Amino acid sequence: MQYIIGFIIAMFIALTGVGAGTMTVPVLVLFLGVPAPVAVSIGLMFATVVKLILVPAQIARRNVVWRTLGFMLLGGAPGVIVGSLFLIHLVNAGSQNLLNSILGLILVTTAGWQIFFSFRPMRKNPQPPDRSPLLPWLMLPVGAEVGFSSAGAGALGSAALLSLTLLTPAQVVGTDIAFGFVISMIGSGAHWFSHASNPELLMHLIVGGVAGAIVGTLLSTRVPRRQLRFALWVWLLILGGQFLFNSYHVWTAPHKETVSEFQHDSSKLEKWSFIDTVSKKV
Repeated sequence: MQYIIGFIIAMFIALTGVGAGTMTVPVLVLFLGVPAPVAVSIGLMFATVVKLILVPAQIARRNVVWRTLGFMLLGGAPGVIVGSLFLIHLVNAGSQNLLNSILGLILVTTAGWQIFFSFRPMRKNPQPPDRSPLLPWLMLPVGAEVGFSSAGAGALGSAALLSLTLLTPAQVVGTDIAFGFVISMIGSGAHWFSHASNPELLMHLIVGGVAGAIVGTLLSTRVPRRQLRFALWVWLLILGGQFLFNSYHVWTAPHKETVSEFQHDSSKLEKWSFIDTVSKKV
């Protein structure tokens, strides 16, 4: 099962440029029961290994625009460190359910925005102005999101490149994969010191991921990328909703137990009051 998960996620990364952390964390938490901090750490390390396989192919095809990548890393690199430190702080504070809630909110927001972005009409102007210098400011929160949840590098990075640069679709995918590789590597180093990892699970995912990356690279020119990404976002929107639903039940469980105990105590009090009244009459 773990090999299959690694294969599917890596294939999606190769085909669409997204999916590393965005898919890995919810799948590990919801389907394999992995704690969220461990899932985030594994997601970053898995993304680093898979994209290490994909980046040389993108460089060989000349799909990586180095100037644009530099602008992205200028904001994304410090952002991923901030996000990683915030996650470690939440873990040390024992705020597990809050962490799950934030991860669910990130998934729902990201997937919802991408679905909306998919329906947005194409720009009529074929040569919009190049606004690449704005990328560092936008990639700072994106990097923080990656460090906190391992999600967002592929999704939000590609959306930013499409909106702010003149890159072709192939260059968007290549540059964004290179960006995701670098900040995932930085985030993995930051998470390494928190000792939140599962080496055996990570190795199983990587074995499947290597095969998935190779297959996805071979199929990348034959599969309709737009439709595949849309299906991915719909699925992740559902998973994000499941995160929020589970967190809501955890938040309300103590309240329900309190109400139940109060009702139980009230019924006992009424019972003893009735017995005391009857005994006085007798």
